Amino acid sequence: MQNPDKIRCDACPVMCYVAPGQTGACDRYANDGGRIVRCDPVTILTKTLEQGGRVVPFVQPAWDGEMLRPADAFVTGIGAGTTYPDYKPAPFIVSSQIEGADMVTVVTEAIFSYCGVKVKVDTDRFLGPEGAIVRADGEAVGHVTTAEYGSQMLSLGGVHHLTGGSKAEGRVTCATLLALCNGAAASLTIDEGSSVVVQAGHAPVVDGKAEMRMRVGCGSATIGMFAAQWRGLVDEVVVVDDHITGVVSEHQAGKVLGWAETGIRIKGQRSTPGRYFRVSDPGLGWGGTRLTDPLEILGPWNEKKGARPGLTLLMVSTTGEDHAYYVLNAALEPVRQDLPEALRATVRLIDENCEPSLCTVLFMAGAGGSLRAGVTKNPVRLTRSVQGRETRLTAGGAPCYIWPGGGITFMVDVTRLPPGAFGYVPTPALVAPLEFTLPRDAYVALGGHEGAIRSLADITATGGEYATAGKLDPWPGAKE
Repeated sequence: MQNPDKIRCDACPVMCYVAPGQTGACDRYANDGGRIVRCDPVTILTKTLEQGGRVVPFVQPAWDGEMLRPADAFVTGIGAGTTYPDYKPAPFIVSSQIEGADMVTVVTEAIFSYCGVKVKVDTDRFLGPEGAIVRADGEAVGHVTTAEYGSQMLSLGGVHHLTGGSKAEGRVTCATLLALCNGAAASLTIDEGSSVVVQAGHAPVVDGKAEMRMRVGCGSATIGMFAAQWRGLVDEVVVVDDHITGVVSEHQAGKVLGWAETGIRIKGQRSTPGRYFRVSDPGLGWGGTRLTDPLEILGPWNEKKGARPGLTLLMVSTTGEDHAYYVLNAALEPVRQDLPEALRATVRLIDENCEPSLCTVLFMAGAGGSLRAGVTKNPVRLTRSVQGRETRLTAGGAPCYIWPGGGITFMVDVTRLPPGAFGYVPTPALVAPLEFTLPRDAYVALGGHEGAIRSLADITATGGEYATAGKLDPWPGAKE
């Protein structure tokens, strides 16, 4: 028999029965004396010099709201509550004046089954073959996608992992996305590849080793940037790279500088002069290859094309992290020697031009569903208004990139949102804050819920559908 003291929460499709003093499955709504309350405060960005996240008690009538200046405050979707069931207006529809114009901001926490994250991992290390499954706690949560310049890319989440597989897969996928979106670390393994720990704004950890820097460029680009620095200091330079290995004496940059032939031979697929593909399988070694000994990519030296005893050779990776100096002996075999001080400076220059290795996490979702009904009675008009840039879409106050084409598909850098901005419901799905801001007359014209528009003073005095408080966070970029 149902406990008569439990009350049903209708903030999401799960419809939990919540006992007194307890929260629902999402930990976001609680039963407080027979009333459903929102546990997290609504986050208001304010142009204040004070820091620390002051809490404003919305539901205490003695507070007059004077500390919030409407011109300097922006109500975000964080802590606002959802539009579910979606026939009703959004939790907060706020009127404001921005530079003398009457504006409306529609604020909600959107429930997303169609969502995921794109993770950029700054490393040349081999994470796994393109298309390989990415796992968390043994469950498939995404895949490796196309590599970019100096970075490996992961696509995690999406509706098929959240709802199309087993319950365990959906649960783990949701937990992984929530951790990454809220700035926490996630430990991942990649089929036929490496283990990697990713965290937005932090260096990736690949097979237990923290990455320090991303490459300055491919082997060919490195030759182009630094050939002049090596001229006169060494007879040959090979920049080892999984993608394009560069050889200075053959490269156009070397030719322009008058570099003499050395008779070097590279084992790999020759592309254009001085540029070689597939010198090695990808791995955790030099320049993202499997190499621990770079001499493996060299064939016999050709004496007829300039090879001679005493010829000097610098082999270096695209980060400068790995480097070695050789001198050809009488048998035209490279013998390793100490790196001359003059060449140390050029290796340090490569290092200096490498940027810190970081992980970037972009939350990506489609806001084309029924949440639009919380904004307007005619949802397609909102889509067209967002696509036409009449309506500005933000997530927790952070700017979003809107994909062209149908629907409202957006991406946002999770590090630009206040801490703890994302939540979840155990359907499973992620919950993300959204704000739609547009001129008031345009909002009315697209069929907006004009009768639900409220002033900031009214909101700070009475709160929303669920009793809650407000938290003042500094506006992004505010002085400390």
